[in-house]
Amino acid sequence: MATKVNGNGKKPTSVATNLIAGGGAGMMEALACHPLDTIKVRMQLSRRGRQPGLPKRGFLRTGIEIVRKETPLGLYKGLGAVMTGIVPKMAIRFTSFEKYKQLLANKETGMISGQSTFLAGLAAGVTEAVAVVTPMEVIKIRLQAQYHSMADPLDIPKYRNAAHALYTVVKEEGVGALYRGVSLTALRQGSNQAVNFTAYTYFKEWLYKWQPEHVGQNLPTYQTTLIGLVSGAMGPLSNAPIDTIKTRLQKTPAEPGTSALQRITKIAGEMFKQEGMHAFYKGITPRIMRVAPGQAVTFTVYEFLKEKLEKSRPTDLTGDKYEE
Repeated sequence: MATKVNGNGKKPTSVATNLIAGGGAGMMEALACHPLDTIKVRMQLSRRGRQPGLPKRGFLRTGIEIVRKETPLGLYKGLGAVMTGIVPKMAIRFTSFEKYKQLLANKETGMISGQSTFLAGLAAGVTEAVAVVTPMEVIKIRLQAQYHSMADPLDIPKYRNAAHALYTVVKEEGVGALYRGVSLTALRQGSNQAVNFTAYTYFKEWLYKWQPEHVGQNLPTYQTTLIGLVSGAMGPLSNAPIDTIKTRLQKTPAEPGTSALQRITKIAGEMFKQEGMHAFYKGITPRIMRVAPGQAVTFTVYEFLKEKLEKSRPTDLTGDKYEE
């Protein structure tokens, strides 16, 4: 697959438009899908093996238990950390992806190959992981891992909110703790966005070829939502073990004298020995249920906001030398 960088006939997209549209899309995605992320984290942190007599705890049972013991608000633990980071995360994702596409495009023809799209998505995922996602995930997971009731004022957790969690982690463990698991996070985000953007771009170009009357404008909303849903499901299937190990690594404080690689190896070894191979895929169902519709929401809102912003802004703000 090789397409023009600006191949759908639209005007070039400015950095400002990508920042605003990407940030707005991220906010909507977080509000809609955060409960599924909390269930996923709880399942990944669970150390229950498939022992005889123990009932299997799937995502529905996990969600019901959280609601029963911690009230429905328990499903939104860590939302503050996500909302703080989601806007810059999505803004960085879309802006850097478009920039990397420019760098990787053929200078003479303006074409970008499928391989270049994959590499641009990979680089965008790594960029967002280092800049925003890793510290946000550390704080979010610490909050989600707490089993306190949100309805009992006497049940005081260690971390009261995102700001308090950030202060406590930095005070007790140092600033470096915020970047615990950064290599795994970068690997997860990079592979996610590489697969996600490549699949989405391919589906989008195919639909434009199939429906030439839409060239130069957005695809129908239901089509954008559908291809966002399908492309969003592909990433979690490709890197579930990475995400599970990362979650356990970020949940606990560092061990003195132990390197990150040693801790990753230890966690992986203990998971396999104590819980079996299936442990690496814990939380895969809620993760797909969270990421796939999350990407559908993200792409749909992003395309909608981008179109509105481009129509409302003066022409000198919609392009210049920055092309989509």
